[in-house]
Order: sequence, then structure tokens, then C-alpha cells
Amino acid sequence: MKITIYGDRISGNCLKVKWVADRMGLAYDWIDVDILSGEAKTPDFLKLNPAGQVPTVVLPDGRSLAQSGAIIWHFAEGSDLIPASPFDRAKMLEWMFWEQYSHEPIIAVRRFHKHYLSKTDDEIDPSLLVKGNACLARMETVLSAQRWFVAGALSLADIALVAYTRFAPEGGFDLDRYPAIRSWISRVEEALPIEP
Repeated sequence: MKITIYGDRISGNCLKVKWVADRMGLAYDWIDVDILSGEAKTPDFLKLNPAGQVPTVVLPDGRSLAQSGAIIWHFAEGSDLIPASPFDRAKMLEWMFWEQYSHEPIIAVRRFHKHYLSKTDDEIDPSLLVKGNACLARMETVLSAQRWFVAGALSLADIALVAYTRFAPEGGFDLDRYPAIRSWISRVEEALPIEP
């Protein structure tokens, strides 16, 4: 039996799962779940994930797992995407937690309002642009000094962070201001590989 991945391709969180599954050579079936039309809130889907969120995976033994960070860790366990050193693993988790707590709620939310809900800048909380650029500036500083976020190699931290960063222009963020980020995005796309 294969893994079943329930996801929406507009979601960076779902793409993280797809990219890691592809990188690990996992056999899976992808089931599209249209979050914009509420398909993640149907009674059948809520049986799989009571939180009503994608991504959700069902493993070959029937167990389900949610939350992109947990899923990609499970898929990548024992691989070179998770550093061997305990400290480096902890640094990777530090960046993954930062992405979910301080990056995704800003970059992804502004993208959703601007790109998918077609709101004008005046209709979107102006603090999202300021906070988003602060996130990108922090990443730019790190990536100006090193090629990857942790231990000198591609890790789950890079995959977690690239998912919404590469879509930041759809939220009105100008990546021309961040040349180190642009170079890093290209490196991650080539390493996985994912379509630019």
C-alpha cells in the first residue's frame, strides 16, 4: 500500500510534504483538497484530521498524521535532510518552529489576502508587510554568510522556509531586495528538485 497525501497545491505547507516525499522516493497517492471551497471541513475529511487542515497523510497501516513539520520529519527520519549532530538537529527545529510561528503567519497570510482574496494593500493589515520584510531581512542576513540554514547542507529547515518564501512576491514582497534569499531559493529548487 502507498502513503496517501491530502493536500492543496496552493499551500506551501502541503508542498513541503510533497517535496520531501519526492526527495525520499516515497510512493504516494496525492488527493487534492480545495481549501478555498472548504473541502478540508467536510465530515469525511474531519474523520482523518479533526482540525480540518491540510496537509494530512494516511500511512500504509491506516494511521494518519497532520502538521507539515511532523510529516516531513517522519518522512525524512534517518536521511541526510536531518543533521546527525544533536545540536544541529535542534537548530533545524529552531528554524522550523520559527517558520511556523513567525514567518508563515505573516508571509503566507499576506499572500493569501493579496493573491487569492484579491484584496488591495489598503484592505490588508499594513503591519504584515513590515513584519514580513523583517523576517526576510533576518533570513537575508543568515544567507549572506552561509549557503544553508543549518550545518552547511540542505535540511528540513531549508525546505520549511523555502515553501512560502518563494511565493513571497505574490504577497507583495520584493525579493529583489534580498539577493542572498533569491540565490538560496534557486539552490533549494535545484537540490530537491522543484519547479521554479
